[in-house]
Amino acid sequence: MTLYVCLAAVLAAAAVIIWDRRKTARTMDRLEQMLEEAAGGRFEVSHYNESRLSGVESRMADYLAASAVSARDLQNERDRIKMLISDIAHQTRTPISNVLLYAQLLLEQELSEQGRECAAALGEQAERLKSLIDTLIKTSRLESGTLDLHPRRGELAPLLSSAAAQFAPAAEAKGLSLTLLPCAEAAVFDEKWTREALCNLLDNAVKYTPAGGRVTLSVQPYELFCRVDVTDTGPGIPEQERPKIFGRFYRAENAWESEGVGVGLYLTRQIMEGQGGFVKVYSNLGQGSMFSLFLPRQ
Repeated sequence: MTLYVCLAAVLAAAAVIIWDRRKTARTMDRLEQMLEEAAGGRFEVSHYNESRLSGVESRMADYLAASAVSARDLQNERDRIKMLISDIAHQTRTPISNVLLYAQLLLEQELSEQGRECAAALGEQAERLKSLIDTLIKTSRLESGTLDLHPRRGELAPLLSSAAAQFAPAAEAKGLSLTLLPCAEAAVFDEKWTREALCNLLDNAVKYTPAGGRVTLSVQPYELFCRVDVTDTGPGIPEQERPKIFGRFYRAENAWESEGVGVGLYLTRQIMEGQGGFVKVYSNLGQGSMFSLFLPRQ
């Protein structure tokens, strides 16, 4: 009799364990289904009772509803920022173009030496203002997500050749040697915006390297990335300033005499991060610097 009682108890315990495991399995299956539906934007509350699972469904529905509202608010905010940026670009482009035009017309007139200097300075400052506004608009569009990067696989040689050709006249006028080393590598990048990032580095290299120096453009392939290097023989960057140079509006202490507002490197970093890459700097004070763009190979 005792044996039967023990056997019955064991069977009952086994039945309870099996039932509990099946219940747990059904609960996990339902939770997994809920998560899949939530990820696909198809989630709806399907049970209305007082069970804990139903409570989870209700809370998940509340959370997803709040998330949907937040997503709509975020998109609306981005749309407003995009419209503001468009308005700023439109409202400033025409006045600055007019200032540049009238400055050029003044230079074509018979002016005193002082008048010609003032007209030339007016044109130069208007060009700087135009460049500043264009850069700020690009940065704002990248930050707000209103400008999409479209990286695709392509050869790096045409990009590097185009950028080097753009800065060759300035380098020659300053007495610099600008060298592009042979390149046969390919990477994944947005051509327009990567050219913008690369040109920012070349602009700084030409700007800060003294006459008689060298600027070199080269590529180093790795397994996951292609490293595009812009190397110069300029004054170098002090160690304490290197973490700061990619900040917005930051300018090094020894750069106060050079043109610029300190957004070029910040924009370069934003562009690289936006397409799955990154930028680094290597520098020895008094011996030059090397800025590197790391572009994904796949």
